[in-house]
Amino acid sequence: MSDIRETNCPECNGVDRRELLRYISITPVAIAAASAVGMTTGSARAAESNELLPMPREFKAGPAEDLAKELYAGMSETQRKAVCLPFEDARRLSVNPNHALNKTVGSVFDAKQSELIERIVKAMSLGDDVSWKQITRGGTWDASKTFGNTGANFFGDPSKGPFAFLFTGHHLTLRCDGNFKDSVAFGGPIYYGHTPNPYSDKNVFYYQTQQAMKFFDALDKDQRETAVVNKGNPGEGAPSVKLPGKPRGVTYAALSSDQKELMGKVMRSLLSPFRKEDADEAMAVIKATGGMDKLQFAFFSEEYEGAKTDEKQPWSFWRIEGPGFVWNFRVLPHVHTYVNISGKAV
Repeated sequence: MSDIRETNCPECNGVDRRELLRYISITPVAIAAASAVGMTTGSARAAESNELLPMPREFKAGPAEDLAKELYAGMSETQRKAVCLPFEDARRLSVNPNHALNKTVGSVFDAKQSELIERIVKAMSLGDDVSWKQITRGGTWDASKTFGNTGANFFGDPSKGPFAFLFTGHHLTLRCDGNFKDSVAFGGPIYYGHTPNPYSDKNVFYYQTQQAMKFFDALDKDQRETAVVNKGNPGEGAPSVKLPGKPRGVTYAALSSDQKELMGKVMRSLLSPFRKEDADEAMAVIKATGGMDKLQFAFFSEEYEGAKTDEKQPWSFWRIEGPGFVWNFRVLPHVHTYVNISGKAV
């Protein structure tokens, strides 16, 4: 995986928070409407009994892959030279939040193709208004507030074999690839973020911070001592999500049933903006690498980039990690989240 770090990013306008209403069901994992702070009886039982995990199933490429193939088929040779690389190119797995080939959508694609790219990205999200607001950072996309400054790249030829469509922005790295590898979720490492303070309801990922805080509040004294890391932090970029890592924090296996339920809510909040197929893949990797019991939840109190922690905003990072799973959530000075879910060391 490419070892690329992001530079500091400028402030962007805040957006009003909408409470997220969905949950991941039991078998298979699905994202549907429900309270962000409540669970159905069945979901509560699932969190207690480690049944959040789906049964293995065949993955079929969804609308995002079909739309990507449509885009590729309509591209000129000049466009393909600008934004296409061999499937084996290492940049396919880059988590760099800027453009893999340094070519913007606006400089390569026409208006109709740009609209098609937006449809692809929406198909990689859950597809509703709430998740779309989150993925697009409240419609701003990046500091310039222009979709044309994002990047769209192909790795491989969709008409001939394995391929990946990689979409990048100032605070976003997503891809679709038809799940050619059963042991890698999201087709590789992903990144998302949003500039306003995450302890504020102006941040579109505020609900994820809220769920993490509720989980921490439910820990007892001994568990908190295990969960809190007072010295050092995991950092950012590719190094922060390299697998296999060295998990720290309190383990899911050591939690009470009520605490497991709360950690389950955190997991569901993290997966909620993304399409069902990717949520299924993520949970399947967790199952294949030891299950929920192997996950550890850590909170980092050391200041990062001069952003001071205090009683109201106590963490610079929080992180869930297991043998094949890293969700590295930088809280301060604003949200930068790097994710890697894979049964293989990358």
